[in-house]
Amino acid sequence: MSSTELPFVPPATVLPKVAPVRVGEGERLRSVGLPGITLTVRSRPPAREGLPPALFVHGLGGSSQNWSALMEQLEGDLDGEAVDLPGFGDSPPPDDGNYSITAHARAVIRLLDASGRGAVHLFGNSLGGAVSTRVAAVRPDLVRTLTLVSPALPELRVQRTAVPTGLLALPGVAGLFTRYSRGWTAEQRVRGVTALCYGDPGRVSPEGFQHAVEEMERRLQLPYFWDAMTRSARGLVNAYTLGGQHALWRQAERVLAPTLLVYGGRDQLVGFRMAQKAARTFRDSRLLTLPEAGHVAMMEYPETVAGAFREFAADKGASDGSVGGSERRDGSAGASGEGNPGDGAGAATASGDGADTTIMGS
Repeated sequence: MSSTELPFVPPATVLPKVAPVRVGEGERLRSVGLPGITLTVRSRPPAREGLPPALFVHGLGGSSQNWSALMEQLEGDLDGEAVDLPGFGDSPPPDDGNYSITAHARAVIRLLDASGRGAVHLFGNSLGGAVSTRVAAVRPDLVRTLTLVSPALPELRVQRTAVPTGLLALPGVAGLFTRYSRGWTAEQRVRGVTALCYGDPGRVSPEGFQHAVEEMERRLQLPYFWDAMTRSARGLVNAYTLGGQHALWRQAERVLAPTLLVYGGRDQLVGFRMAQKAARTFRDSRLLTLPEAGHVAMMEYPETVAGAFREFAADKGASDGSVGGSERRDGSAGASGEGNPGDGAGAATASGDGADTTIMGS
């Protein structure tokens, strides 16, 4: 264990009874036992047999529910599953208390190896984007394409709005915040998270907001909630400081899979300026920019992201003929247009969820 890691805290053997995790219409949950971890996996039955497999990886403080809207949009294109990383969603903490990026990536690799589904279309958001980048770099045989939504890759100049999240990595900060926010209701917490993560919080439906409040109430009853948050934040900060072949940007250079990059112009956690650096670093990439989106474009503009993925997968020949042929669930056209990175060409407007998009790359 490195000197920067937190001391190991054994997981609780008896957890308090909490409300069950929400399962959306058409979704299923299952538990997968693997060495040292137990993972909850959310899935939607594919529209037909033989669709290519996909795995979706959430960000810090998120869960597999973050991908429900996009999975629904792509149910006619992909056999999709979303994982709750250890300590998040409905997955219990890892046995060894390790929440590093490497440990999360190892959990994803173990799940993919155990599933026997072969190479997948791998999606990652924020922390899950960093995890997915590492998976694609070290196990290219497991990844057909890589789609990264606001991936948490190292930045030299972090936005001020992202600083509080990074501070969770410091010893004692989580405890201070817990005491400071003790009187906050779940509704107040969700409003704060929504304001931070969405480009326009008004896009959250009343029903979606209520579901988020219920999930927040459930999480706050878990004795390991803040431990998982703190240790994962520490793991992300530690990953930012790694050099050599383990550096995240160095690993991004090693990714062989065609990569779709999605960045929001109103992202308060990952700098929009990082979009061009990412497009230059991933060797076979296409960049989708959504000026009005925040940190979770797949939740804000699922139709647009789904349409961009379909075209991307079809153009890259990575779909086995299955992706790209289905209509969007609302029947509208997907985003289109291409250009060269940095030349401003290829602007296009996508219909359906009202997102203005710019797509650049090969």
